[in-house]
Amino acid sequence: MRLRCAVLDDYQGVATEVADWSPVADDVEVVGFARHFADEDTLAAALADFDIVVTLRERVPFPAPLLARLPRLKLLIASGMRNTVIDYAAAEAQGVTVCGTPSASTPPVELTWALLLGLARGLVTENEALRAGGPWQSTVGADLHGRRLGLLGLGKIGSRVALVGLAFGMRVSAWSQHLTKERAEEVGVELAASKEELLASSDFVSVHLALGDRTRGLIGAAELALLKPTAYLVNTSRAAIVDQDALLTALHEGRFAGAGVDVFDIEPLPADHPMRSAPRLLATPHLGYVSRANYEAYYTGAVEDIQAFLAGSPVRRLG
Repeated sequence: MRLRCAVLDDYQGVATEVADWSPVADDVEVVGFARHFADEDTLAAALADFDIVVTLRERVPFPAPLLARLPRLKLLIASGMRNTVIDYAAAEAQGVTVCGTPSASTPPVELTWALLLGLARGLVTENEALRAGGPWQSTVGADLHGRRLGLLGLGKIGSRVALVGLAFGMRVSAWSQHLTKERAEEVGVELAASKEELLASSDFVSVHLALGDRTRGLIGAAELALLKPTAYLVNTSRAAIVDQDALLTALHEGRFAGAGVDVFDIEPLPADHPMRSAPRLLATPHLGYVSRANYEAYYTGAVEDIQAFLAGSPVRRLG
């Protein structure tokens, strides 16, 4: 009897198209789920008959109670090599092997700049007006050359965002709790004296931090109040780093020019979520890692993980 493999949140239906699953076809039946399971009961029922689950990024938590309801599960594959929503101890206790896959940091860099440029040049407003026969030119674009780009975080993604900013002729500064002057100089950017100084002095602020106890709620109402009235904020990292209620209030009150957001407190966003109708907001449905090359890496890696697991030598183990 073949094992059954569930691929979660395959919204575009491409999991079996972007990778070659033939190496495991004789041993594994692959079933993709295009809809998101919003609650644990529905998810547990859907996965009850599966031996392998492939989950995309951190969209679906796998806490101990859910794992306990999946006695047939033997292999859990998470795209990428970092996942904070899987209970690794519970998985190990239940005999579930957890593996990761290759991933690239360039797709979120590119989306960061898509959002930043879209905000700066009013692309959505102007495109909608052009298509609807509206006014010819209703916005005045914000310049990038000579302006300050402030980065919260200078890791793999933040440092690549910095290089693009420098190519645009921007003055780039960065801050995080453990960022050193030496590291900033390696990338060719300035080390901001503090989080507050970075927020107050920047024309564009972009968030590139991992979510943890130290970064959750790092940008709240007080921090947003430091932004220039002409400044833009971009967050392609994690929603919880920026206080969502404070962000909505600031956008509605017009305290700064606008925000570009790719991450949300609830995903997918409910139809009536206030983020869907917030003013001065350019939003995308968590597309940061959604690129063909990244999907090829994710699902090719998943096939490799399954092959190695079936051979008794799991690779890229997490936890």
